[in-house]
Amino acid sequence: MYKRLITSLLLWAAILGAPAAAEAGKRDRQIANRVAQWQIDNFGNYFSKGLPRSDQHWANGALYRGMVVWGETSGYKPCEEFVLTVGRRNGWRMGRRQYHADDICVGQAYLMLYQRHGDTAMLRPVLQRADSVIAFPAKTRLHIKARDGSKRWSWCDALFMAPPVYALLTRITGDQKYLQFMNSEFYAATAALYDPAERLYYRDARYIPKREKNGKKVFWSRGNGWCYAALAILLDTVPESDPTYDYYRRLFVEMSASVVACQDRSGSWHPSMLDPEAYPMPENSASGFFTYGLAWGVNRGLLTGSVYRKAARRGWKALCSHVDSDGRLGYVQPIGGSPASTTREMTEVYGVGAFLLAASEIVNM
Repeated sequence: MYKRLITSLLLWAAILGAPAAAEAGKRDRQIANRVAQWQIDNFGNYFSKGLPRSDQHWANGALYRGMVVWGETSGYKPCEEFVLTVGRRNGWRMGRRQYHADDICVGQAYLMLYQRHGDTAMLRPVLQRADSVIAFPAKTRLHIKARDGSKRWSWCDALFMAPPVYALLTRITGDQKYLQFMNSEFYAATAALYDPAERLYYRDARYIPKREKNGKKVFWSRGNGWCYAALAILLDTVPESDPTYDYYRRLFVEMSASVVACQDRSGSWHPSMLDPEAYPMPENSASGFFTYGLAWGVNRGLLTGSVYRKAARRGWKALCSHVDSDGRLGYVQPIGGSPASTTREMTEVYGVGAFLLAASEIVNM
C-alpha cells in the first residue's frame, strides 16, 4: 500500500511538473535565440581592445562553433546562415600564421558545416593547413617564452583552438595521422601545464610560480574554461574504442570536481578560480564553458550524481541573469591571459559562443 502511494505521488509530480519544465525549456530557447541574434546583428561592432579583427580571428572561431551547434540543436536558422555567410566571403580560409593554434580555430565550424553540406570548399583549406603542420612540425621547446614558442601549444587556450580540428579531420577522412598528432601535442601541453593536485590548467608556464593575493596558485577561469570545453568536444569526437579516449575522459572527470568546487552560490565563476575575493564579479566566458561542459557530462552519463546537474542548472540561471533585454551578454572578460575584472557592459564574441554551447546542452538536460 505504501509503495503504491509513493508511486502515485511520484507519477502526479511528474505530470504536474511537465508543463513547468516545458515552459522553462521554451524560455531557455528564447533567451539563447535572443543572444545569438544580438551577436549576429552586432558582429564587428564590439572589440575588447577597440581594434578591428578578421573573420578568421580565434575569438570569432569560438563564436562560430557556438552558432553552428546552437543552430543545429534549436533549428534557429539565422545561426548557420550567419556562419555560412562569413565562410563564403573569406573563402573558408584559415588565419595567416601557419603554426599558431589560434589561426586554425575557425576550422572547427567549417568542418562541421562540411559534414552537413558536403561542400569540399569548406574542407580544403583546413585540410591543407593541418597537412602542412604535420608534414613539417615545429621543433621549438614547448614554452610560451621560447623562441617561436607560440608555434606549439604552449598556452592552455590552444587546447581549445586546435585539437578539435585535428580530431574531427580523422573522423572525416579516416586518416589517423591527425589524431596521432593531436594526441602527442595535447599530452605534451598537459604534462607542462596541468596541475594534478588542483586538477586545473595554468594559462602558461609563466604562471606556475605566481600566486594570487590570498596566496593561492593562479588559475585563470577562462583558460580553464577553454580546456574543459575542449575535453567535452574531444570526447564527442574521439571514438570510445580509441586507446586515448580514457585519457581524455579521466581528465574531464578530474576537472569537473574542481570546476564545481569553484562555482559561487549564485552559479557563476569568477576571473580567478582560487581567489574569487580578488575578483568578486562574474566572468561569463568561463561560466559559459563550464556550464556547457557540466551539462554535456550529465547528458552523456559521464558525470553522475545530483551535484553536477545542480551546478549546471545554477550556472545557466546565472548566465541568463546577465543577458540584457536586447540579448547582449555582459560580464565577459576582454581578451587577455590572466584574471582581470569585468563589468556588465563588457561583452565579447567568444562569450556568446560559450553561452550558445551551454544552451545546446541545457535544453537537452
